[in-house]
Amino acid sequence: MTAASRSRPFVRVRGRSFIALVLVPEPPLDAWLDGLDAQMQRSPAYFAGKPVMADLTALAAVPELVAGLLEALAARGIRLVGIEGIEPNAVGVELPPLLTGGRTVADGIAASVPEAPPPVEPASLLLDQPVRSGQSVVFPRGDVTVVGSVGSGAEVVAGGSIHIYGTLRGRAVAGMSGNAQARIFCRRLEAELLAIDGLYRTADDIEPQLRGKPAQAWLSGDSMVVAGLD
Repeated sequence: MTAASRSRPFVRVRGRSFIALVLVPEPPLDAWLDGLDAQMQRSPAYFAGKPVMADLTALAAVPELVAGLLEALAARGIRLVGIEGIEPNAVGVELPPLLTGGRTVADGIAASVPEAPPPVEPASLLLDQPVRSGQSVVFPRGDVTVVGSVGSGAEVVAGGSIHIYGTLRGRAVAGMSGNAQARIFCRRLEAELLAIDGLYRTADDIEPQLRGKPAQAWLSGDSMVVAGLD
């Protein structure tokens, strides 16, 4: 081993997964941005600290709208970590990285390295302790059951349904991977936000008579239904 090789710095590379919120803008953009403003007004911290992507498929036919969209999102404090659904060279402006399948698109990087088969992972997650304020539980593969309560400012995100055997005071996001059949159940409803497959209701949108009661939420067409369990 030469002196040069001994002094060469060691570079450590690790892979990590992050769950990104995906915005799906569609024309007319003014109306879509009005809806985004309404959501941010109801839940100001909804995008705080979370990676955000944009699926621009609906704008592929009108790429001239993309530059204005990026400016409008930046003005609202939303900076994208990536995009999908559109070719960057069709837009003519500098765009965030083009992502596909959850990986950054890059030519020739590790193309010849075969991937090891993924380990068998459980289809549900059981938590036997409360989810405390400020905590975030994300399980994109299936249902999440909490034997306890979810504190204010906490978040439970599931690919399937969510079952809370205590008080739900924070945010519950079910069907995050496009599962419109997912449901949210809780023993005592005090939620800040309920969301299923991209549709959501905030505390102000939930009927007052359901507060503090056992309840469930599910999708009926393009709307969310919240009803008592009694």
